[in-house]
Amino acid sequence: MIGELDTTSVRGSLAIRLRDVVQQRWPAEVQAIGVRGSVAHGDDVDSSDVNVVVVTYRPKTGPKPTRRKVEGVRVSLAVVTAEDGLGLARVLTPSWPLVADGYLTTLPLHDPHEWFADQREAHLTLLSEARPAEFTRLARHNWALASNAHARAVRLTQWHDTDAAMVLMAEARVHAALVAGLLTRTYFRNEADAVKHTGVAMADMHELDAILNYQAEELAARGRPVDGTLGELFD
Repeated sequence: MIGELDTTSVRGSLAIRLRDVVQQRWPAEVQAIGVRGSVAHGDDVDSSDVNVVVVTYRPKTGPKPTRRKVEGVRVSLAVVTAEDGLGLARVLTPSWPLVADGYLTTLPLHDPHEWFADQREAHLTLLSEARPAEFTRLARHNWALASNAHARAVRLTQWHDTDAAMVLMAEARVHAALVAGLLTRTYFRNEADAVKHTGVAMADMHELDAILNYQAEELAARGRPVDGTLGELFD
């Protein structure tokens, strides 16, 4: 369910003003403008960003993508062509649990041709046709990244480089969360939401090792073992 834009809030008002500026400066180049994330869900708070996406008719037109603060509010401006945006919605990637919310929950600010509805429908069609093996293959990719980051964190801890180990542990937790999301077809709003809802946010090295071992067993049971022969590397 897509939330309603609260135009009386600081972020809702800023989103409307951003839309107006884009329409005024690029009236013939912009096909649609929408907002994603917390603002789209209707539950933005003081710490929320304003995530605006601008859809253009042609490449290299319209505003440039950027991230910065505007009047004290963090703003992310993404720009995509209509063709590329639909194409992305029709492809499964290892980061699917983090990008799907943007395809499925966008609040249109300007969309006369209902492009965002088309993108949502394109992604729902992809999900309805995707086979379980596709999600499992992508999950194994994230498992490899999580396992590698975890192993490096353990080694760095042994060398007393705890600061670097903490960075790698954060990376390992995110990829372990993506494994869980892909195996259960669950998507999240962002990385923090992913680690929180999959229960890995506070996992220490030993706990995360146990989680990765469990995930490895699950992947093997689904026909995608994490270890294999050299020939299987290209399967």
